[in-house]
Amino acid sequence: MLKLLCPTLSRFRMTVQIAMLFVTVYGSVFVGNYMADKISNALPALSCAYDQMNGGYCVLVPTQHIIHHRIGEAMVRAQQLTFQMVLPLLMTFVSFFAFFFVLGKMFCGWVCPLGTLQELIGKLGRRLGFGLRRFEKDDLGEVKRVRPVKWLLLLALVFVLPLATGLGVTPHSLGNPYCDICPSRVATTLLTGNTEQLALRLGDNVSFGLGAIANLLIGFMLVGAMAIRQPFCRICPLLAMNAVFQRLSPMRLAKKMHDNCGKCGICSEACPMDITEIAKEEGRKAYHEDCTLCGRCAEYCPQDGTIQIKWGPFALFSSRRDYYKSKVKGELPDGTVKPLKFVRNAARPTADPADA
Repeated sequence: MLKLLCPTLSRFRMTVQIAMLFVTVYGSVFVGNYMADKISNALPALSCAYDQMNGGYCVLVPTQHIIHHRIGEAMVRAQQLTFQMVLPLLMTFVSFFAFFFVLGKMFCGWVCPLGTLQELIGKLGRRLGFGLRRFEKDDLGEVKRVRPVKWLLLLALVFVLPLATGLGVTPHSLGNPYCDICPSRVATTLLTGNTEQLALRLGDNVSFGLGAIANLLIGFMLVGAMAIRQPFCRICPLLAMNAVFQRLSPMRLAKKMHDNCGKCGICSEACPMDITEIAKEEGRKAYHEDCTLCGRCAEYCPQDGTIQIKWGPFALFSSRRDYYKSKVKGELPDGTVKPLKFVRNAARPTADPADA
């Protein structure tokens, strides 16, 4: 039955994504507010605490609050750093890792509601004939320049500014700066019919500025996702945080070299994060920090068993040439799909890239 409903890995992943979108955005409707609050306060995916109907919060929320209200304020009172301050933060990370251990970075590619929304918008853009804007693939290109941004956001907005606010160095409005600019806060609350997070706060210049940045980011994401695959995922600080722990989860991407690796480039073309290392490297180097374990590289690799999604020693999905040939009949590696009858898409290539 599952094979009939979800004949490809991509369709199965989208089914999971849609289901998790409802859980993370509307979860409390089904299990109640009390139970939803107990499911998790430290998910390894962007699930917004501002959404009053969601089914769990992302780990960035308690991290900022604990650093701000517990560690920072405790240090400014010159109190000894005790378990009363460290333990709550430790428990947040333990909860985060308990979830992360099971699926690893699949939380980004399969569960995160913001990632799902970007992918759906991208599919709409392909259907409407928007040209795909890819980042440059050369070693000094745009991908290399964008990758450090997520680390800077994680360091500055999730750790440094909340701590500085707790110490009294920066204004109280900077207590949880990442959440104040996170596009997930706006996008997922809008899906519940709540428009409050779109409003700009006029209480002080910092709050106003953060709100303006949030609106700019959600606008950039909604428009950019039409032509750029997963635009916000590339700079998401939670992707960086997940990358820190990716080697500690048994869920991983496994790649072994084939004679055609680095020549056809189909796997890197299929990657929504433009990871060229998947085509050129093997082993740990191929499993790049930007990988969200979406599985598209394995789906579009035309060589049997070259790329696998594994949990420990178990291969959950392996590349197969017959699967690849079946897949490209409906969707090319870059996401271009067969146009609907009422949409003209003259730019769609017809040759099989694997035969080049």
